[in-house]
Amino acid sequence: MTHSPRLPLIAGLPMAVAAGLAIPVQGRINGALGARLNDGIAAAVVSFTTGLVVMIVVSLVLPRGRRGLAQILPALRERRFPPVYAMAGGIGAFFVFAQSFTVGLLGVALFTVATVTGQTLSGLLVDRLGIGPAGKKSVTGIRVLGTVLTIAAVAWAVSPRFGGAGGAGDSGADPGRLLLPVILPVLAGFLMSFQQAMNGTATVHYGTPIAATLVNFVSGATVLWLAWLIKVAVAGPGNGLPPEWWYYLGGPMGCAFIGLGALLVRSLGVLVTGLGMIAGQLLGSLGLDLAFPAPGTVVALPTVLGTILTLGAIVLATLPWPRGALKRQPGR
Repeated sequence: MTHSPRLPLIAGLPMAVAAGLAIPVQGRINGALGARLNDGIAAAVVSFTTGLVVMIVVSLVLPRGRRGLAQILPALRERRFPPVYAMAGGIGAFFVFAQSFTVGLLGVALFTVATVTGQTLSGLLVDRLGIGPAGKKSVTGIRVLGTVLTIAAVAWAVSPRFGGAGGAGDSGADPGRLLLPVILPVLAGFLMSFQQAMNGTATVHYGTPIAATLVNFVSGATVLWLAWLIKVAVAGPGNGLPPEWWYYLGGPMGCAFIGLGALLVRSLGVLVTGLGMIAGQLLGSLGLDLAFPAPGTVVALPTVLGTILTLGAIVLATLPWPRGALKRQPGR
């Protein structure tokens, strides 16, 4: 097993924020692709398949990727970690499917609040159980407060979009009809913390997040292809693939935030890694709305202030960490 040095908070947290920047871009691409294909599962298949191709190339070209590739089968055969961890990509597949299927129904705002709620709550649970490579983290009052403030800040930041056009923002939307579409992203967000913990543990044993990300895309693509083939047999295929190149960028963006997440959870823990990605998600959404606004997009004061409050809540949630990190033995 390869022991890489842990990143200090001051270096790891900005990396988590940077990884989160790709999530809203991926969400918009996959949501648009799902609408274009009229098939959320097909859009998820396209996203994961393109990501898988990227990870195969990276694993074969980079020396570290080849070393990690050589460790995958021995790690699984020797059961260095629970074998179910190799199926963490199925959680990613579910998240991408939830993106593709529900963003068009709910709108980006409600989708974001739902996933953030699930992810922050499960981040506390996963850290408390010690599932990830960083070990058990106590559920302190300040971490709970930071978590609650994060959910409230995200809801405030996206609140101007609830009244906008499209998706769940329409004032005439029936709340009862939105129940199942809302449950899907809440569950997807809840499971994301488990995926990050599983990937982080696998990364320690593979020696590189490249291998963990590759295994994610293999398992996720397998699950999605099987689901899509069943869907085609039952309901037939959707529309044909679009010619525009940008529809196929969702998978490579997934490579970035899955790989960085797997790298960072060992140093930061699952909750802080997730909160950093949430901050990046909000900053990325704000940047998208300013640079490439969708029809009906509103960039209002609550969006800016809510994003700033989210950053403050994340800083609050990380306050106890520096002193605790100094007491830990390297590689423990």
